[in-house]
Amino acid sequence: MLKYVLILTNIVCLVLGQTAWKYGLENVQLHGGVIQKFFQIVFSPLILLGFGLYIIATVIWMYLLSKLPLSFLYPLQSLAYVLALFISLFIFKEQIPMTRWIGTGVIMFGVYLIVR
Repeated sequence: MLKYVLILTNIVCLVLGQTAWKYGLENVQLHGGVIQKFFQIVFSPLILLGFGLYIIATVIWMYLLSKLPLSFLYPLQSLAYVLALFISLFIFKEQIPMTRWIGTGVIMFGVYLIVR
């Protein structure tokens, strides 16, 4: 049971990290030259939050890799696509075409086959 909680935590950290980056990049106010803009982006609170979430996800991933087969773990990472689709729909108000919904269903079926 713990392995599934950790896998899900890893996936959530990855997707929330990406969400923080996207939201941060869409809302950062840039001023000055290229170097100043670079530092404004990198040290933006949401960008830093995304980095922090990725660090947590990486630590969890390393632990999981030490305990479980890669051939089991890696396909489960595809659930990040599923979660990101819903974040895109509800947070960023993106229009999701039917083909992406179908693809998401295929991913979920594949995950079901792996964990059963």
